[in-house]
Amino acid sequence: MPHSSKQSLNKAGSVLNLYKELGETPRERLERLRVQKAHLEHEVLSYAGRLDPMAEGVMLCLVGSANSRREEYLDMSKEYTLDVLFGFETDTYDILGKVIESGEVDTLRVQNIEKALNEFRGKMSQEYPPYSSKTVDGKALFEWAREGMLNSIIMPSRSVTVYDIAITHVYKIKEPQLLAYIESCVSKVNGDFRQEEVLRIWKRHLMPNGTREFPAATITISCSSGTYARSIAHGLGQELGVPALALHILRTKVGDFSIEKSLK
Repeated sequence: MPHSSKQSLNKAGSVLNLYKELGETPRERLERLRVQKAHLEHEVLSYAGRLDPMAEGVMLCLVGSANSRREEYLDMSKEYTLDVLFGFETDTYDILGKVIESGEVDTLRVQNIEKALNEFRGKMSQEYPPYSSKTVDGKALFEWAREGMLNSIIMPSRSVTVYDIAITHVYKIKEPQLLAYIESCVSKVNGDFRQEEVLRIWKRHLMPNGTREFPAATITISCSSGTYARSIAHGLGQELGVPALALHILRTKVGDFSIEKSLK
């Protein structure tokens, strides 16, 4: 959608295709937009479709009266490029979490991954990640998780549809490069996401002069609204019987809004 003038924004509202950077929260991206576009300083802004701090890419911003059509934009399909790291599992299903399991993955083969991906095609019930903003009894799941009280609630789930999922690349990451990447990504995050504790644990599992290599796969996903890419990474590991997590998540499309036209 073309950028509108201040006058037309006030009349009809607008939807802006923003690029949320790695490490940013959606709220931080909206605040950065107010700096980028001074005429939006006093407009009502909200985002349609949350992106976690460790995810980047397309995020829709509703401006002014466009907020009244919020459900329409929340329901749009999404496309992702997901990098899955094998060998580690965290409590957040991505690298911004505490490592809770590690394991050998030397016998993992691309044919096994391709076969396991078949389990994620079509309609399925997907449980919300423990560290997410979904509320149960008035409290966000991440709050239940931090208090160690997840066992006292029934984990909510929702019906989602994966229209297409495929491997585009398989590669290996050397131990020093993996540690440096994790440190770089986690250091970009502001606010209380347990960063110091998370990095301390990662540094117990990865050595800056280590000689190991860890397998990873780049996967493209086309899915319905509400699908968690990091849950697919976690579930893929469960299907394969190995620890796995989302190393990187890039949202490339929301409805007809593509990453090529996002405002950085």
